[in-house]
Amino acid sequence: MSLESRDDRGVPELTARVVRASFPKGTLAVRVREALGPLFADQSFAEAFSSRGRPAVSPGALALVSVLQYAEGLTDRQAADQVRARMDWKFLLGLELEDPGFDFSVLSDFRARLIGHGLEEHVLDLVLARCSELGLLRAGGRQRTDSTHVLASVRTLNRMEFVGETLRAALEALAAAAPAWLSPLVTADWAKRYGARIDSYRFPKGEKVRTEWAEQVGRDGFILLEALYAPPAPSWLREVPAVQVLRRAWVEQYHRDGEGVRWREGKDLPPGRRRLSSPYDPDARYATKRGSGWCGYKTHLSETCEPDAPHLITHVVTTDATVTDTEVTAAVHQGLDARELLPDEHVVDAGYVTAAHIVAARDGHGIELLGPVGLDTCHENHEGEHFTQSAFLIDWEVKKAVCPQGKVSASWSDQRKSSGTPVSRVHFTAQECAVCPVRDKCTRAANGKWGRSLTLLPREQQQILEQRRADQQTDAWKQRYDTRAGVEGTISQAVRRTGIRRTHYTGLPKTHLGNVLAATAINIIRLDAWLAGTPLGKTRTSHLARLELAA
Repeated sequence: MSLESRDDRGVPELTARVVRASFPKGTLAVRVREALGPLFADQSFAEAFSSRGRPAVSPGALALVSVLQYAEGLTDRQAADQVRARMDWKFLLGLELEDPGFDFSVLSDFRARLIGHGLEEHVLDLVLARCSELGLLRAGGRQRTDSTHVLASVRTLNRMEFVGETLRAALEALAAAAPAWLSPLVTADWAKRYGARIDSYRFPKGEKVRTEWAEQVGRDGFILLEALYAPPAPSWLREVPAVQVLRRAWVEQYHRDGEGVRWREGKDLPPGRRRLSSPYDPDARYATKRGSGWCGYKTHLSETCEPDAPHLITHVVTTDATVTDTEVTAAVHQGLDARELLPDEHVVDAGYVTAAHIVAARDGHGIELLGPVGLDTCHENHEGEHFTQSAFLIDWEVKKAVCPQGKVSASWSDQRKSSGTPVSRVHFTAQECAVCPVRDKCTRAANGKWGRSLTLLPREQQQILEQRRADQQTDAWKQRYDTRAGVEGTISQAVRRTGIRRTHYTGLPKTHLGNVLAATAINIIRLDAWLAGTPLGKTRTSHLARLELAA
């Protein structure tokens, strides 16, 4: 498919006259066209199309339809129907009223081309660039970031369901691709066990019986894999995606040795980040947060929050569900730097903040990372008053620490955590700690070689950590930090308007593209509201809560 660029010559006269007569107050599509003009030029997507082949549908139009699709919560088929049926969409796209539109399958092909050529962020980039031209967006100022979970478009499976469905999916794929090769392997038991989806199967009761069932599935899977990797088997069968998922899943879930096939248990299992959760979406992972678990992804949205400009989403990061917020902070800053939209102040919650992040944001990007850090606490379970790290005087030059009773540390060693973070371990002797009159406020460690110990970050990080702990207790800091709460409204709008908490696609690249399109749709909606003078929505308070506040 080749690119045949379509010059935007404005809205056809008949389309403009009919739409303005039908919608005297305008619609979102009409106001966006009148205020922003044509947002996406075909040449912006030229690298995704070859120079030969039959002409493609206008990429600029497809990009715009993809954004409107998320703004109105439409499927591909519904979006294509709207292009044919709605006058205001024709007005936005600059089409004649009799334009027949395009087949809905073109939208899927367009998304695949964006992903294939690394253009997932391009639609958002173009909208942000247009906003910058209009003076509605600039670098500096304040921005804020938060994340929300994204449910995968697959069912959450327990381990028994997962292995059973993984083997069934592989058998289904092979039955369609190479029925003659598979037929001699299939037994009556296999047809009974894997003929229907595993979620319709009633598992046997009892731990022992269930373990036997799972191990039987494991043996069946190994029989199939041995046949697939035997010399007589066609080599292309091993490239079937369902077979590759089966091979990986069996390595993760089973042991096979001279004693037979056994479940992996406990620490013998790979960590959740490296373990498949579904045979139909190899990128999805299972994670828990605050007692709630989900299979899928996480998306992080960054937005401007200046009072004199529209609040626009400037960056989107999508990860699997197991990636913590603290691992994303640097990626957010790098993404904003690439767009030349770095803020002066970045407001985030505690999940994004460590002392290392505060230093890196300040030194690497000139950003003040504003967010709470962990409290200065003692690792012991003390009740009442106890000595925290701040009670100790640290002399970094001579590498000594002095306790509240004036005792000097006996040992200072520079080490690294398993994560690679450099730390300093400081120890006091057990002899001095044993006779200390305030020992109960300091440590309850059993007598040994050492008494109280401290773990310190590198000097600059430790000092920033202590300064932030002091600052965040003040009213002035809390008032500055209040602006972070507004990002919850953005998450809420994205959930209600675009359904961002449930992806329509499988795989991390497609899910990320969907999140970018959703963020772009939110920006279009907010630009329309800003240009129309629509005030920001207020926080809703129930009647009962008002009574309590009045009291």
